[in-house]
Amino acid sequence: MPHFDKSLVWFRRDLRSTDHAALYYALSQSRQVWCAFVFDTDILDALKQQGVRRDRRIDFILDSVAELDAALRAAGGGLIVLHDAAARAIPALAAELGVQAVFANADYEPDAVARDHAVAQTLQDHATLFLSCKDQVIFEKDEVLTQSARPFSVFTPYKNAWMAKLAAAGGDFYLKAYPVDKYHASLARPPAQQHRAPPTLEQLGFEKSNLHELKIPTGMSGADTLLDDFLSRIGAYGSARDYPAVKGPSYLSVHLRFGTVSIRSLARTAMQAMHSGHGGAGAATWLSELTWRDFYFMILHHHPRVAGQAFKPEYDAIKWEDDQQAQADFAAWCEGRTGYPLVDAAMLQINQTGYMHNRLRMVVASFLTKDLGIDWRWGEKYFAIHLNDFDLSANNGGWQWAASSGCDAQPYFRIFNPVTQSEKFDPDGKFIRRYLPQLARLPAKRIHAPWTATPEELRQAGVALDDNYPRPIVDHAQARARTLERYAVVKKADKGEAPEDD
Repeated sequence: MPHFDKSLVWFRRDLRSTDHAALYYALSQSRQVWCAFVFDTDILDALKQQGVRRDRRIDFILDSVAELDAALRAAGGGLIVLHDAAARAIPALAAELGVQAVFANADYEPDAVARDHAVAQTLQDHATLFLSCKDQVIFEKDEVLTQSARPFSVFTPYKNAWMAKLAAAGGDFYLKAYPVDKYHASLARPPAQQHRAPPTLEQLGFEKSNLHELKIPTGMSGADTLLDDFLSRIGAYGSARDYPAVKGPSYLSVHLRFGTVSIRSLARTAMQAMHSGHGGAGAATWLSELTWRDFYFMILHHHPRVAGQAFKPEYDAIKWEDDQQAQADFAAWCEGRTGYPLVDAAMLQINQTGYMHNRLRMVVASFLTKDLGIDWRWGEKYFAIHLNDFDLSANNGGWQWAASSGCDAQPYFRIFNPVTQSEKFDPDGKFIRRYLPQLARLPAKRIHAPWTATPEELRQAGVALDDNYPRPIVDHAQARARTLERYAVVKKADKGEAPEDD
């Protein structure tokens, strides 16, 4: 017999109808189950306060919610879509429907944890349960610990323990899909007064972005399309993923962010490719990247202070640049006007598309913190506004890695050289030419550092320094020396190796 007569599933960052933990548990334990999604005004209003009027993520969610609703309708249910503060809307809807339980997949971000606690408390006051399910990670919270039962702070031993836990359970136990379709009979049609069209962009207070012009696939079908494409080249992932002009990544990060694909299905796919003979090292590298995602969620859970502070507290003693020149330098970084082509092309990529290649995320973060001496939190916030796939734990982990203040971060004396990084990972300048067409006619040996070109080379290429392309706003060698001085306050924490310039 079902545990509950009526239940509600609250969709958040899990916009799919298959292999969905909360939906499975609700359907398998309830006679009737309604489904809901809330365009949370607490989140949307915060974006508007930051001046955001066009946001590709809103368009992506609208498309994905529409596809989810259609899938649930086809299965006998449907999606109740609300536009309100979720902390108020969900308890009110639960009361209106008369449910005994609200099921939701766990979210590990501090604000989400606080919101869910408030919702659970309100529901409890009305004798309704709030049941949280693990869904967006393979292992969460305390599931992978050191032998002394402490959370890991270094990735490689965490990964080894992560893989060992998978193997100990038989390899695929934690990767099995939740068989939602077996229980579709429990899906309930939304009440007539609730089953209305989702709000429009205008009603949400936003304008249309360029998401569709960019042809970014959305929803569950979009995730399937991207995964099918990636599987044809997964074997080359390990060698191709560092080159921004090459089709190397899976491009599934935004789908993982909004849960239009299951992390279990991706990890299972990686494991199958590793053992099939055609995926090999590429699939293993991809699985390792998926494991980093779990690692950063675990770090955020155990150390929520990293959302605003350095994981290594001594790094908060660093004196960052914050004067008028720093403000101007930050604006140049944001707008792709630093005079370093790979940095500028990367920033133009995020500004124009909401995506940035992972290698370039490291390059621009290193440049901001270690060439310009600007607080990593400034860059983290910029990415949070502009990345389609923004995820607090991964974004924070990446920025603190680059700034050397995070767990298992690069040592403070490892400083990316934006020119050598460009020469190594965009050797022909193909990526640079795509986003900086004014440099397109420069020869490959000059495009990484246009200021080194001869006057004749510049003239023939139509490049006028300080006119259609800026000179470098900082000298890398001098900035590097200042960075080593700036980080002197934490030298004891990262001792043992000579300074590096990559």
